[in-house]
Amino acid sequence: MQEYQLALKDKRIAWGKALDIEALIGKYRGDSFRQDVNAALDWNLPAGVYRAKEVVIELDKMLEAMLVQLGEPVNGDPTVLLDSLQANLAISGRVSSLPLGPLALEDKAGVEITAQAVRIGEQLVSWAREINAGKKAFAKYGPEALGKLEFRSHCYGHPLIPEAVAQVWGPFGGPRIMQIYNEYLHQFVLLRDALLPFANWEEVPFEVKEYTEFKGLRFLEPAREVFLTQLLGKKLTHKSIVQYAQSVVSSGLSKAGYGFQYRLGTVLPAGLGEPARTAAHYLLKWHPVHTIAADDEFAAVSFDYEYDDYYAAPRIETGKGTPVSKDAFPVTGEHYDEPSIARLLPNADTDRTTLRFSLEMEEGEFSVDLGQLFRGHRFLYRPQRSGDAGAALAKRNSLSWHLAADILSHSGLVTNTDGIHFIPTGGNELVLWALLGKQYPENVVLLDKGDEEELEAAYVSGKGFGAQFLVL
Repeated sequence: MQEYQLALKDKRIAWGKALDIEALIGKYRGDSFRQDVNAALDWNLPAGVYRAKEVVIELDKMLEAMLVQLGEPVNGDPTVLLDSLQANLAISGRVSSLPLGPLALEDKAGVEITAQAVRIGEQLVSWAREINAGKKAFAKYGPEALGKLEFRSHCYGHPLIPEAVAQVWGPFGGPRIMQIYNEYLHQFVLLRDALLPFANWEEVPFEVKEYTEFKGLRFLEPAREVFLTQLLGKKLTHKSIVQYAQSVVSSGLSKAGYGFQYRLGTVLPAGLGEPARTAAHYLLKWHPVHTIAADDEFAAVSFDYEYDDYYAAPRIETGKGTPVSKDAFPVTGEHYDEPSIARLLPNADTDRTTLRFSLEMEEGEFSVDLGQLFRGHRFLYRPQRSGDAGAALAKRNSLSWHLAADILSHSGLVTNTDGIHFIPTGGNELVLWALLGKQYPENVVLLDKGDEEELEAAYVSGKGFGAQFLVL
């Protein structure tokens, strides 16, 4: 069995059985063009495994058919139709299908999803322009066949830029062209929105089945409606993002944890394998690995938190640590060259599956719940000046530092009633991530360099009361 490994700077995270997905991509049972009972051509995605670009390739066939049917005045030039697609996938403007720009969402989840919408929309349009330039559908089917494409697009209608309105409804356009173009736009919107949860959205494989009641990606509409209602209502949670992602990849799972496995890989929070200081907090990432050994018929597994409610989890106090004075900060502590590798260890029983993030250090072997690790990352604070550092220090009666190994050796979640507790990691990202999974996620502040200016900002970051943990 080939083990899957993920690089994190000079460190590695290893687990599960690596999968070869490439052999499944683009192997479709049928063609996206097929004749209907009236001898016209219809369009639908054939059943198979897709990534985003493969869907765009199939959508281009509709665009090429429109260009043929619009005839000589357009002469195969897709510029106007693609410009309207670009405006539709933008996050602002009159014809935007997802106007997140004017909303200016400020919550972490909203900010990350907004940036995703921009990135994905821009790349999809770039692919659409690139693929259409090749005119492969024209070469494969010919103008006579493309001229027969006709179907009813059951949709409320997407607005167009004025130039596209003039072209689609002009002398050579009309309802037939409008129906095709409406479906073309709608399928792009569904594709963009389906990929919003995934940081590495270009790589995510998902299965499409042919339904008699759904065309292309329309089977995603019910889940998309719920997801966008939460996003636009500013009630988007990590769990709701996972729930939506499970629907997008047709996992078959109904309950949601913090991540999951499906037939084509494993989906976990995007922070895994990234530096904690810059990693996304709410996005997910697909990995080509089966974390839990399973055959294709039963590969879907939801990953649960060890503690469903972290507030009720057992807690243990750190102890006083090594006392230091304010002038002695920052302290460097230990330098952790090891560990160089962490492993994800599954624990599956009859009704739930948890994963452990395990490290081997000179002081022994330590492990934390992977779900709690991601939870700790979502809840951490960064130094941000918001008050009087001197007053914040006066509220806490002690300053101390702790070895990371000492913190990791405790059972339960580590906390304290008072004081400022400094925990150096020696620049080891694996140790840093493990600490985020071991500490009770309250008043944990992640530092960059621990200089005087940053420390003063850190003292007034977080909740402003109770024990504070500064991790460097």
